Amino acid sequence: MSEPALISPPLQRTAEVPFAIYKRRQAAHARYRLYPLTVFYTLYALLVLIIAFSTTHPWTAAAFFSAGCLTWTLVEYCFHRYVLHGRFAPGKGVIGRFLHERLDPLHWDHHMRPFDGRHISGELRDILPLFFVAAPVSFLFPVYTAPVVLAGVVQSYVSEEWLHYALHFSNSKFPLFRRLKKYHLYHHSPRGIDKGYGITTRFWDGVFNTRFPQSVRRSLSKN
Repeated sequence: MSEPALISPPLQRTAEVPFAIYKRRQAAHARYRLYPLTVFYTLYALLVLIIAFSTTHPWTAAAFFSAGCLTWTLVEYCFHRYVLHGRFAPGKGVIGRFLHERLDPLHWDHHMRPFDGRHISGELRDILPLFFVAAPVSFLFPVYTAPVVLAGVVQSYVSEEWLHYALHFSNSKFPLFRRLKKYHLYHHSPRGIDKGYGITTRFWDGVFNTRFPQSVRRSLSKN
C-alpha cells in the first residue's frame, strides 16, 4: 500500500528542498512509522493493567509495572551500545546474514542522516517476534507479576521511541527536555559517538563508565 503524500519521497535532502521543509516531511514519516507500534503495545499494556488492577493485588501490580519501566532503561542502554553501535561481520546462515544486513545499517544510517525519518524510530515488526514469545511465557505467572513487568517494558519502549523522535524534531523550551536533547545530539557528534548511550536516563552511562567528560557534562547541563 502506498503511503500518504505527506510522508512520500523525497526522503533524501536535496539542494532544491529547504531544510525546514525536508525536516517537516521527515518528522511526518517518522510519526507514521510510530503509530502502529504505539497503538499495539499501548493497548496491550492497558489491557494487562486493567486485568491486574482488578485483582486483589493492585499495589503489587503497580510495583511490578514500575520494575518493568526501570528494566527497560537498562535494556535500552545495552541495546543501543552493544547492538546498534556494534559492527557485525558478514556471516553464514540466517543469523549471520541478519546481524550483518539488518542490524549494521539500522543505526549507522541514523548517525549519518540524523533527520532521516526512516531511521529515527523502530517499527512494529522489529521486536514483535520476541514479544510473541515473551507475552505467553509471562502468563505462566500471576497476571499482577510477570505480565505487568512486560507491560511496563513495552510501554516504556513506546515512550522512549517518542522521546527519541522529539529529541530530533521538537524545539521544546522545557529545561529537562533541553538537557536531554543536548546530551543526545552530542552523542551524534564525532566526539560523543562512543559515549552517552542513554536516551531516557544518563544513569547507566554512569554505571558503565560511558559518560561524557565532566567539562562536556557541565556544558550540556546549562540551559
